[in-house]
Amino acid sequence: MNWFPFYMSLKVAVVATLLNSLLGTGIAWTMARRQFRGKALIEALLVQPLVMPPTVLGYYLLTSFGRYTPLGDFLAGTLGISLVFTWQGAVLASSISSIPLFIMPARAAFEGIDRRLEQVARTLGQGRWGVFRTVSLPLAWRGIVAGMVMTFARAMGEFGATLMLAGNIPGKTQTASIAIYDAVQSGDTTLANTLVALMTLLSIAALWFANRFLKR
Repeated sequence: MNWFPFYMSLKVAVVATLLNSLLGTGIAWTMARRQFRGKALIEALLVQPLVMPPTVLGYYLLTSFGRYTPLGDFLAGTLGISLVFTWQGAVLASSISSIPLFIMPARAAFEGIDRRLEQVARTLGQGRWGVFRTVSLPLAWRGIVAGMVMTFARAMGEFGATLMLAGNIPGKTQTASIAIYDAVQSGDTTLANTLVALMTLLSIAALWFANRFLKR
């Protein structure tokens, strides 16, 4: 039994969840608290990964971060970062594919906060960062945790965008979802059934943990 695809999916999902937690929290707060020109367009763009075919999203990522694109050339030449056919590319694909699932519950949580509590904190001398850290973030933690769980579950099962950007290299970039596809195509039902069972159990466990955690 080759455990590498499962470990790779787990690694990619954890890193993607951490990235989305850092970036998505700021985006969710901004969308919940700020009014600015073009906000409707940004809202539409943020939800696109949910409705866009995964292979189309992967194609956009490939043409944006490929080695011979301006951005890809800058990352590789200046920072030494290559995203095509690497596990970092799989993280990027999983992160972008799942970030709407983080932003939506986190934004709803921020919008549900009574603004009078934030105003009281300001009258007590807290700045914008202080209000966010001591009032907004603690009150929105349930939505943030829900977004983290949904991100993790989605990233574990990402297929199309990951295949386009990171490829299918056994022992390097092959995730569990891609390994399941390969196993089915080659007739290896034992491997396919094992990976499917592991992915299913992990998804159920994540949602069960989140449900128990949120109830507490």
